[in-house]
Amino acid sequence: MKPVIAIHGGAGAIARDAMSSEKEREYLDALTRIVAAGQAVLAQGGSALDAVTTAVRLLEDCPLFNAGHGAVFTSAGTHELDASIMDGATLRTGAIANVNCVRNPVLAARKVMEESKHVFFVGAGAEAFAREQGLEIVDPSYFSTEARREQLLRVQRENPDAAVLDHDGQAIVARGQPAMARPTDPLDADKKFGTVGAVAVDAHGNLAAATSTGGITNKQVGRVGDAPIIGAGCYANNRTCAVSTTGTGEMYIRMVAAYDISALMEYTGATLEAAAAKVMHEKLPSIEGKGGLIAVDAQGNVTLPFNTEGMYRGCGRVGEAPAVAIYR
Repeated sequence: MKPVIAIHGGAGAIARDAMSSEKEREYLDALTRIVAAGQAVLAQGGSALDAVTTAVRLLEDCPLFNAGHGAVFTSAGTHELDASIMDGATLRTGAIANVNCVRNPVLAARKVMEESKHVFFVGAGAEAFAREQGLEIVDPSYFSTEARREQLLRVQRENPDAAVLDHDGQAIVARGQPAMARPTDPLDADKKFGTVGAVAVDAHGNLAAATSTGGITNKQVGRVGDAPIIGAGCYANNRTCAVSTTGTGEMYIRMVAAYDISALMEYTGATLEAAAAKVMHEKLPSIEGKGGLIAVDAQGNVTLPFNTEGMYRGCGRVGEAPAVAIYR
């Protein structure tokens, strides 16, 4: 079994009329670079935990994705970031939510797991803990990009009360706007499900998962989705699998989606692919849940299902070239 890592950067509908080949290549290059970084950790004998931490940190630093720098705005024009991580070997976990000054939320989540007696910190308490642990603290403006600000303004012009998921459906464009004002991402950035995540298995057969997000555009301040909730948006257990999700967070919470894949494997003997497919294509759609997920088991099997038109995704085994994709 070769160590392997898989990543995602959100799922949703394809904005083909707005897509440029240059923008598509930009996304594919970023995914390739980040998969390769995770592969390098595993190739050097690093743990699955280190590999997913590295990959998600890089996804947070990349403004193309909705986590860290490039996070979407709340209805108040602020940022609220969430992240979680889980070690499949020990079942230790760490999570943070509603922070706005911690440069890399996934690093804070890992510190919660390794340096505290708790598993979940939120808001000011999470930020204070990150400071105590010596993590990089930034001005909230660090997370802002002009593209995300324009995205918020488009959504608010169309429907001020809407909380819009960051890749699904047609672009929201105010009536009378020129076509050049349309979003240019391969997946519709106005409605994309914008979580990022990584799962991995290392040379020792240990699993890990990590998930991070900037939330949803124009969301009510204080809202928390599935990304920082262990069992919903993130789960890892050496007995079964490691999972990271992206989608309609409330539905993933209601379905306890990430853990449900593990439970199906443990209690029914389902394969990784069968368990993930059942959750993604049967159980989540039953309550109108949309999005995707990535998962790996201790034997190195990988599955990346989604029930939308596309998902930013990639995977790579040690010694092999990264494989990345956006569309079906």
